[in-house]
Amino acid sequence: MTTPTLLGISGSLRAGSVNTLLVKEAARLFEPAAFTLADLNLPLYDGDLEDAEGIPAIAQILRDQISQADAVVISTPEYNSNLSGVLKNALDWSSRGGPSPFRGKPVAILSAADGRTGGARAQFSLRHCMTPFQPQILQGPEVQIAAASTAFDNNGQLVAERDLKTLGILMRKLKALIQE
Repeated sequence: MTTPTLLGISGSLRAGSVNTLLVKEAARLFEPAAFTLADLNLPLYDGDLEDAEGIPAIAQILRDQISQADAVVISTPEYNSNLSGVLKNALDWSSRGGPSPFRGKPVAILSAADGRTGGARAQFSLRHCMTPFQPQILQGPEVQIAAASTAFDNNGQLVAERDLKTLGILMRKLKALIQE
């Protein structure tokens, strides 16, 4: 089998984002894979913009990356008990321009937040938002990294063995889906 392609999507634009660290940690545990981290620095979805200029090139790149990936791993922060606006906007743009690139695609959902639930509500809302896309979302184990600002070492790796084990199980399940 050829090396699988894994697309990572972090719902945070912050330079030091714990969700970006979590996506990269997932990719490390998924290896070997050709890994790409999506750029979600997209314009806000605007139907008038789309009508006047078409889908922005950066949004089309995201759609193409989703389409071409064998699997996708998405990590969402929790903002006001929900997924981030950045992530919702990316999903909105990915829905434009034809059939959903997520349809049938194996997807793992993760979250990292400083709260004690580790982004559980954001994961719930993300799963809901993904429904119309018809991906093949893994149902578990759930990876919700609580107290996320202290959950990673200086190399960006998870500190808690329990978190590493759970993430490793989820990545093995994701890889198994693409090998079927």
